[in-house]
Amino acid sequence: MPFNLPPVTRNLLIANVVVFLLQQVAGDVLLQHFALWPWGPDQIFQSSQGLLSIGFRPWQLVTYAFMHGGITHILFNMFALYMFGGTIERTFGARNFTIYYFVCAIVAAIAQLIVVQWFTHGFYPTLGASGAIFGLLLAFGMLYPHEKVMLIFLPVPMPAWLFVTGYAVVELVMGVTGSEAGVAHFAHLGGMLGGYILIEYWRGRLPIKPARRLMR
Repeated sequence: MPFNLPPVTRNLLIANVVVFLLQQVAGDVLLQHFALWPWGPDQIFQSSQGLLSIGFRPWQLVTYAFMHGGITHILFNMFALYMFGGTIERTFGARNFTIYYFVCAIVAAIAQLIVVQWFTHGFYPTLGASGAIFGLLLAFGMLYPHEKVMLIFLPVPMPAWLFVTGYAVVELVMGVTGSEAGVAHFAHLGGMLGGYILIEYWRGRLPIKPARRLMR
């Protein structure tokens, strides 16, 4: 279990916890401005503060990933960041890890916006670091495919590649079937997709080649 965390992972953990504590103080104010809302015309809501205009803002593509919907939500995400973030940061280096984390979060947000806009047509906020966390899981499965991992509630060791692949399939099935309402399954898959594309780009396996290969 990683105790000596590298700086970016440590700072992400701190930032998420601080924002969560601010949410408990500020209430819906942070949700109104910094959660990820569907793009399109603003919606007007009545609240105790009066009429509120709520809608998509560009900065929400990043800020939503520092907000969480409850103690269980943040605990699971921060535990996964704690377990996998340090390993991936040491592999990528601090700069590339930071780029990777936020690319996964942003692609996850875009995936969620597309699903909400064209399929569910709902108007509700998305929040949580899960998209970026799923990107970290994807990276761990690609870079350390034979390392053994296991679920907390199913303590059976399995290769990382199998764990990550199985998790992605479950997310896809649950997203398509609409199971577990309130969970942004396609944001999770979007985070994995963003991570996969970036890793393949860094490996020089896409039509657009990096200036130099960063990974084998």
